[in-house]
Amino acid sequence: MKLAKAAEMRRMEKRAIDEFGIAGEVLMENAGAATVEAILRWRGQLSGHKVAVVLGPGNNGGDGLVIARLLQQAGCQVVLYALLSPSLWVGDAATHWHRVEQMPVRVVVVTEEADVSVCQRGFLEADFLVDALFGTGLSRRLEGRYAAVIDLMNRSGRPIVAVDMPSGLDSDSGRLLGPCVRAELTVTFALAKPGQVVLPGAEYVGCLSVADIGIPAVVVEEAGLMIELLSPVELARLLPPRLQGSHKGTFGHLLVLAGSQGKTGAAVLAALGALRSGVGLVSLGVPKRLNAIIETSLLEAMTVPLASDYFLGDDDYAALTDAMPGKDALLLGPGMGLDPETASLVNRLYREVCLPMVVDADALTLLGQSLPADIGTADRVLTPHPGEMARLTGLTTAEIQQNRLEVARAYAEEKGVVLLLKGAATIIAAPDGRLAVNPTGNPGMATGGMGDVLSGVIGALLAEGVAAWEAACLGAFAHGLAADRLARSMTRGGFLASEVAAELPAAFQEIALGE
Repeated sequence: MKLAKAAEMRRMEKRAIDEFGIAGEVLMENAGAATVEAILRWRGQLSGHKVAVVLGPGNNGGDGLVIARLLQQAGCQVVLYALLSPSLWVGDAATHWHRVEQMPVRVVVVTEEADVSVCQRGFLEADFLVDALFGTGLSRRLEGRYAAVIDLMNRSGRPIVAVDMPSGLDSDSGRLLGPCVRAELTVTFALAKPGQVVLPGAEYVGCLSVADIGIPAVVVEEAGLMIELLSPVELARLLPPRLQGSHKGTFGHLLVLAGSQGKTGAAVLAALGALRSGVGLVSLGVPKRLNAIIETSLLEAMTVPLASDYFLGDDDYAALTDAMPGKDALLLGPGMGLDPETASLVNRLYREVCLPMVVDADALTLLGQSLPADIGTADRVLTPHPGEMARLTGLTTAEIQQNRLEVARAYAEEKGVVLLLKGAATIIAAPDGRLAVNPTGNPGMATGGMGDVLSGVIGALLAEGVAAWEAACLGAFAHGLAADRLARSMTRGGFLASEVAAELPAAFQEIALGE
C-alpha cells in the first residue's frame, strides 16, 4: 500500500480539482461523510450521543464542519469548539460553515489561551471528541491555545476521533510537534501517511481507517509515490517459485562469515534463519578454534574452517576467496568480533567480493564511516539497528529515531546500498529513493539473536536470486510475521530467536497465500 506525504496529497487533490473537475467542496463533503461512516462502524448507533467537535483553521476544520453537520443530522448532540473566529474560514471551509450555522448547533469560540478552560466541561460531558484541528500540513510546533486544548482533550479520558491526522503529529515523519492528540480512531483520506505507521506517530493514531474521498485512481497511480507499507498481497509476487523438480542447488548456496569466541550463537542463528527461509545450502566460514562448536550446533550447515583463531588478514582472505566459487550470496558480520585485523578483512571483502551481500552487526561497526560510496559491484544490503546507524552516519541515535525515513533514504542514496534500519516499524530504503515501512513484528522480539536470524533470512533470499530491495522487504516482513505468529500464543513475549526461526516456513507460506 502506497503512503503519501503531505505535499504529495496536496498535488493529488489539486489535480483532481483542476483536471478532473471535482470541486474542493465535494472532496471535503466526501471526507466528512467517510469519517462519519467510520465513526458509525466504530460506535454503532449514533443517535443521542454527545459529541464535541474541535475545529482549527484550514481544510481540516472544514472537514470537521461537515462531520458536525452530519452527526447532528444523525441525531447526535453536537457542540463545536472553534479555535478561530468563524469569519476567518475561507473557500470550501467557509461554504460548509454557512451550512452549519443554519443548524441548531452550539458554537464555542476560543481565540485566546486564557479562554481554553471553557472547553473542559464540554469535553468531559461528551461521549467522544472529534479532532479537526490540523490535518497533514502541520509542520510547526503547537503552542498557546492549540497546545492547551490538545492537553485538555487527552486528559478528558474520552475517546478521540482524529480527522486525517492526530493534531500535533508530523504526517511525513511521525515526529511529535509538541502536544499531540492521542486518538482511538484516525480516519485518513485517500491514502495512509508515513507518520501514521512509523514511531512515535503510530502510537498516537489508534485504529487507522483509510477512506476513499473520490480522488481518481489514475491520479494516485501517476503521483510517483516512493513510500509504501509492506503487505502480503504485494510481497507474494516476489517469492521465488518452488517447483516439484527442484533440488538443493535450485535454491542457492549462502556463505556466512560469522562468530567469534563467546558469540558462536550469532553464527548458528544466522545460518538457522537462512535454512528455515528455504535456502538450499549454507556454508559457515568460522575461526578454526570454533569449528567443532559450530559443526555440532547445526548439523544441516557445512563449515569452512579458517586458518586462524579469529577473522584476520591475508590468510583468511585467501581461504574465503577459495570458498567463493559456487556460492550465490555472502552474509558478513554476526558475532565476528571487533579486532582491528578483522576490520581490514571486512573492508576488503566488502569492496572486492562481487556476490550479493548482507552486511550486519560487527561488520557494520568495523566498516563504520569508512564504508565507501557505491562500489558498482553486486547488491549490498546493510541491516543496522539505530546504534549501528549512528556509527555509520555520525548522527546521534536520537537524531536517527526522530527522522528514520529520511535518514535511511539519504544514506541508501549516498552509498548505493539497500538499507534496512531495524526497530519497530523497520524502514527499508533503496538507492533510487524508494522507501518501505514494515508493519510486522512485536515487542517480544526485543531479545538477543533476532537480528542474526533476520540477516540469515535476507541472505537466503539473495542466494535464491531475489534482488536486494525485494529480499530486504520480504525478509523484514517474514521475520516479523514469524514473531507475530508466536505472539498469538505468547502475548507477553519470552520467545527465543531460534523459535522465531522455526516459525519462518509457516510465515513464508502465509505470505505466499497473499492474505
